[in-house]
Amino acid sequence: MKLEAGQVAVVTGAASGIGLAMARRFAASGLKVVLADVEEDALEKAAASLREDGADVLARVVDVSDRDSVFALADAAYDTYGAVNVLCNNAGVGSGAEGRMWQHEPNDWKWAFSVNVWGVFHGIQAFVPRMIESGQPGHVVNTSSGDGGIAPLPTASVYAVTKAAVVTMTESLYAHLKAEGVQVGASVLFPGPHMLRTGLWESHRNRPERFAKERPRKTPYRSLDQWESAMKEAGHEVQFTPVEEVADFVAECIEAGSFWMMPASEHSDRQIKARSQSMLDRANPAYLESFILD
Repeated sequence: MKLEAGQVAVVTGAASGIGLAMARRFAASGLKVVLADVEEDALEKAAASLREDGADVLARVVDVSDRDSVFALADAAYDTYGAVNVLCNNAGVGSGAEGRMWQHEPNDWKWAFSVNVWGVFHGIQAFVPRMIESGQPGHVVNTSSGDGGIAPLPTASVYAVTKAAVVTMTESLYAHLKAEGVQVGASVLFPGPHMLRTGLWESHRNRPERFAKERPRKTPYRSLDQWESAMKEAGHEVQFTPVEEVADFVAECIEAGSFWMMPASEHSDRQIKARSQSMLDRANPAYLESFILD
């Protein structure tokens, strides 16, 4: 699919981080952009910044875990622009779970799944039928992660499970679209290849009351800066990928029709090979051992 001026892109989780970078990249190619985010103040600031740069922007406060909210977003996009050509299901949260899996609070899982998995599914159901019906070229991008999408980081297992689900959902969507013979494609995004400076580390700021934690945390939430400092103190230098590079990569992959939006990475390749070999050998997952904590 060729990205062209006048097309319309919808991005969830668009008020900051990867989502905002993708919106900026689409706008730079002349696309009209629909920004969706649960954080109203940040959303208004992002929309104003894009408009100052000359972009045609529609901004809507959306909770992707709420089906009606996502369908209302689709109605607003089509009522305003009459079409949607690119859909980026990008909104995501960390869970805030602590300890071993059997110690987790159910609400940690419910919240993460409601946004990271159900949010993607809601986006597919709200937009894809209309994208197909239009007969225009279109593309769906679902954001996953190397954590879960390739192999889980056991210390962030809830997030990993949701991102593994996004990969399988997108594979299935790709197959369904191919079976229909339509002009709408699908891709799964693995942002990287290094760490990213996004608001994911502060997801708890937007945690809704219906998924509130049932008991106090044993340890305070740690910001990305605090985590980076701890890694440096331990002798590990952390590399970061600018979100603008991720957005450029997404645009390139849409135009190339690439399903796996996975940047070149020796680390990711090692993980993929180790996991695949473990499965082929019917062997225990030794590739997890370096992450297993005492």
